[in-house]
Amino acid sequence: MAALDAPHDTTTSQFDIVATYRRLLADDPDLTMPVAAIEALVELLAQSQASTISETLNLLETSTQHLKSHIPNPISLSAGTDVFQRYIIRQLQRPSSGAHVRADFQSIRNHLLSNGRLFVSRAKQAREQIAAFGGGFVRDGTTVLTNGGSRVVGALLQRAAEAGGGGGSVRFRVIYVLGGSANTEGDMVVRALREKGVPVAVIGEGAVGYAMGKVDMVIVGAEGVVENGGIISRLGTYQIGLLARAAGKPFYVVAESHKFVRLYPLSQYDLPIEQKVIDFRTADDEDEAAAKAKDVDIASSERTPRASENMGYFGIATRGKTEVNGAEDAVDFTVSAPADTSRNR
Repeated sequence: MAALDAPHDTTTSQFDIVATYRRLLADDPDLTMPVAAIEALVELLAQSQASTISETLNLLETSTQHLKSHIPNPISLSAGTDVFQRYIIRQLQRPSSGAHVRADFQSIRNHLLSNGRLFVSRAKQAREQIAAFGGGFVRDGTTVLTNGGSRVVGALLQRAAEAGGGGGSVRFRVIYVLGGSANTEGDMVVRALREKGVPVAVIGEGAVGYAMGKVDMVIVGAEGVVENGGIISRLGTYQIGLLARAAGKPFYVVAESHKFVRLYPLSQYDLPIEQKVIDFRTADDEDEAAAKAKDVDIASSERTPRASENMGYFGIATRGKTEVNGAEDAVDFTVSAPADTSRNR
């Protein structure tokens, strides 16, 4: 489709927004996907040769769609790019800003770049603001359960540890749910909390129900906050929410405003991404999958990926087609619901 092709008409042909996005994430481990996408768009604007407002807005839209098409799970990314595009359009429509940018398009372009960088700066500050405000929810003697590798949850808990007891003494504990697959972000948060003296217990997903009786509150992050008030987060968050509700435990979600996304999913299977969490197979299917994997390994070891190919989000070479999320990379949908009082009647 033309909308998904990399734009070449109004920007330098050397600029690759997908490669820029991945470079920004690799250079800064604390950078979130939405902010990295916004920074990539700001760099695109800086190198753009667009000569009109219409060309600039079309360039942003086309480049955004191109970036989304190369990421297996673009939900969090989409939230950031959509907010940024609305922000840019609003800046162009402000009467107060029009007085000093009407002279020529270069003035308008500089105005957009300045405000774009300001937007990125404020987005980065949001995590610390949430941590400063939310740290007060963690009281002395509480046990907090969390999961995944949310940076904002990690910042909140670390801020609570630093402020604990006034003298820095730690008086709360954390139960951290880590899945069976590698979870680098979660391991980093656990290590950072333990270094600050916070007692952390690591459990598997199957032990959440057992541990819930020891928990005072649940705090989770989100990849996206949708229009019906639900969240899209790492697989396993939904069942934690169900167990917390059944046990009467407070369930808090911490997320930056640039993660609010224009989606209205009705169920787990209504998300705009392809996931292969439930994978039915027979013995013949297993053999066929193993043979294909072996062929891919042999082919990958015998050649170097071409420059025209894009390295997928999880290091897989692709040609414009994203990989399907497996269970280890999947997300689920959690939404609050009114308590069912019919059983008590």
